[in-house]
Amino acid sequence: MKIKRQKQAKKTISFYKYNFNFRQPFQILFDGTFCQAALKNKIQIKEQMPKYLMGEVQLCTTHCALKELETLGNQLYGAKIILQKFQVRNCPHFKSPVPASECLLSMLGDTNPHHYFVATQDRTLTAGLKKIPGVPLLYIVLNTMVLDKPSPESLQHVQAVQLGELVSPAQQQSIRSLKDEQGIGQKDGERRGKKRKRKRSNPNPLSCLKKKKKGVPTPPLKKTEQGGEKKRSRHKKQRTEGGDKTAAAAVTNT
Repeated sequence: MKIKRQKQAKKTISFYKYNFNFRQPFQILFDGTFCQAALKNKIQIKEQMPKYLMGEVQLCTTHCALKELETLGNQLYGAKIILQKFQVRNCPHFKSPVPASECLLSMLGDTNPHHYFVATQDRTLTAGLKKIPGVPLLYIVLNTMVLDKPSPESLQHVQAVQLGELVSPAQQQSIRSLKDEQGIGQKDGERRGKKRKRKRSNPNPLSCLKKKKKGVPTPPLKKTEQGGEKKRSRHKKQRTEGGDKTAAAAVTNT
């Protein structure tokens, strides 16, 4: 019987892991009724709860649950001692405490965003918890702790996600992370404050030309580069050659 109960718990935990993104350490919210039943049935919560859920756990409660046990008197003194050893989570009723059932329901909200397990023997609270999708419920039956099967509301929620009618918590988390990476949803001031980094480009080749050194005289222009001088020098050369030939002919005639 114990092996069968363990297998059923493992199957239920896998359901909440894959469909509602539950992760270790599992956070378990307790009220006074569960601690009183554990004390009566001699169940060691700190030792048996991690073994039953097959993972690390964080045992939690609220100020309202502790205040409720204080008002009930000495009959629940043992349950109060057990509950005081757990972590106390802040609730919005610190100044004006409310009944534990109302406080725990407010901690879960409509979607149980913090992925709480709830351990209680309160039937009124249990009925309210089954209307919220994705809430694992723990209670004590015949000296043993039991993890309840997923509620019809949780099953309908998972079916709607599979049909594409809703977005699962895991998908919502991935969408948020993608938005953060892309900077979508940020305020205009934050966008303006972040300057876009410019890519480093290659330098302009025209700006890399060598500069002329100062103090170095420029070489004189060649005659070919000076317009008209070359032609004048040719005419002079032809005239001198013609004069030389006439002088040579006169000498030979004499």
